Amino acid sequence: MRYLKLLGLLFAALPVAALPQTANINSDLLLAARKGNEAIVRALLDQGASLNSRNRLGDTPLNIAAKNGHTAMGLMLIERGADVNIRNLAGVSPLMAAAFEGNLQLVRALIARRADLAATDRVKKTAVVYAAGNGHAEVLRALLDAGVDVNARYDNELTAMMWAAAYGHGGAVRLLLERGADVNARDNRGKTAAAMAEEGGHRATVELLRGGK
Repeated sequence: MRYLKLLGLLFAALPVAALPQTANINSDLLLAARKGNEAIVRALLDQGASLNSRNRLGDTPLNIAAKNGHTAMGLMLIERGADVNIRNLAGVSPLMAAAFEGNLQLVRALIARRADLAATDRVKKTAVVYAAGNGHAEVLRALLDAGVDVNARYDNELTAMMWAAAYGHGGAVRLLLERGADVNARDNRGKTAAAMAEEGGHRATVELLRGGK
């Protein structure tokens, strides 16, 4: 009876055509996670739903929370023991998703639960690459503090500095300079971070990098 009441709350706002054809508690959990309904997610878990259920994209509730910025729900799932290293079909882990979104609180919680810092997705990007490429300096700081090498090489011999510079993210570039990033490193085309910043028209970043030599 309680489970049926939960279903009523979850699907009350949906059109009839969108209602599930079968009562599947794990599917309902994934839908509640996508909608960001933490209360229903908690209740479904209490009713026996699998914490690491996966949807057709391979996302678990935790990955869904990370991708959609549902911080409180993500923290709750981590606390309840969700597997922090399950990646979806695109190879994206909760840490990568949180880093992409710049969700510092969730990134810290995932790191604390030993999320894989070096995991790569299908396009060979890591959490650091997403943080640097999107200019999330504080997330980048947390990842470096957790032990990521500031001069690590990624696909095509790119570094975090190159990713940050190419998009003109001054805050991330400054942090990387402070941490000892090599501004003279070159990718597999022979380009430096400054050259990439210049190509992107990011003059302030170019000057910042020149000052860091």
